[in-house]
Amino acid sequence: MTATEIWLVGGYQTDFARNASREGLDVAGIAAEAVRETLAAAHLRADQVGVVHVGNAFGQLFTGQGHFGALPATVEPGLWGVPATRHEGACASGSLAALAAMADLESGRYDTALVLGVELEKTVPGDVGARYMGAAAWVGHEGQDAKYLWPHMFSALADEYDRRYGIDGGHLLAIAELNTRNARANPLAQTRTWSFTDRSFSADDEANPFVEGRLRKADCGPMTDGAAGVVLVTGDYLADHPEVAARPRARVLGWGHRTVGLSLEQKLARSADDPLVLPHVRDTIRDAFGRAGIGGVDDLDLVETHDCFTMSEYAAIDHFGITAPGESWKAVESGDLEIGGRIPMNPSGGLIGGGHPVGATGVRMLVDAYKQVTDQAGGYQVPGARRAATLNIGGSTTTTVSFVVGDGTLSPRSR
Repeated sequence: MTATEIWLVGGYQTDFARNASREGLDVAGIAAEAVRETLAAAHLRADQVGVVHVGNAFGQLFTGQGHFGALPATVEPGLWGVPATRHEGACASGSLAALAAMADLESGRYDTALVLGVELEKTVPGDVGARYMGAAAWVGHEGQDAKYLWPHMFSALADEYDRRYGIDGGHLLAIAELNTRNARANPLAQTRTWSFTDRSFSADDEANPFVEGRLRKADCGPMTDGAAGVVLVTGDYLADHPEVAARPRARVLGWGHRTVGLSLEQKLARSADDPLVLPHVRDTIRDAFGRAGIGGVDDLDLVETHDCFTMSEYAAIDHFGITAPGESWKAVESGDLEIGGRIPMNPSGGLIGGGHPVGATGVRMLVDAYKQVTDQAGGYQVPGARRAATLNIGGSTTTTVSFVVGDGTLSPRSR
């Protein structure tokens, strides 16, 4: 049986520097913009959408709004009656929505899908928002004494790396500096106009204070409002619509998806005898590589990875196979992760530089992968990019999703 081809034919991201509440917008207002502009980018009418999948993690907590699957039809009359579903997997919610849309297309039920990710996080003070996001941990079992739960959890991951291999906080801060620097060239990045000095990425306790454990302010991603959307279609749809096939498009070459237990302690205990600290993350990436028919990370031109904290990107480096286990620092020091380096990582600025509206992040990564392999990334374009990978995590890597996206000339069997 021949696998159904899945193609990205357009995408959109709101400006992640915006504050929806200050603009007088609720979550429906942000969703309306993303739906309208995503369809416009794909040159698709609402009545041509077969199915809708929405990623949102914490809507009820930050906005009081639930039932997010109905938002697209609420804000776009042309989607009235179109099947739609909301997906929640913490920070990986957007990627789960994309996976579900792909499954619908591969099943033959539909030939077009709108994938939307949306989250408002600036509706409450930062400490309240941090507490809301703690719902993605194992509530009542971990991090109960931390003021900021997720910095505490990723500091614990850094502690485990330190115990096994040693770790230098300066390498973590170098990741923050790189991603923030990349974000300056991204016109939609949250931090693009923020003011930083060398002290901002240093061990200066005044300019860059500790937040929890060993993680400092610069190690932590910001609270963000935003939405992103992509349109996915089947190969058969492209064959029947040559006007769509003639425009920029990218193919989903492979994907991986793994889910493990909520607790970080469980994860670390199970990996005690594995060279990698989070082997299920490696397996997610390998699944994506295998389905894409590529041999390893050097068959990629760039990676958009989850850097909710610098430690999550540090872990991604060795789990992608850029370095041996525990040696992520080598890629940081060598310049391998820079645009123009061996394997550029987060040329968009990632989450630390670009912003992290939780439910939208996985979709935003797909938008950037699409832009890169179709030469539409502008000031942060990786020259000659033809194949990009994403890694999106929820919780302490409880839910992990990876995609490999290639330009229109590539198939899962090409090298």
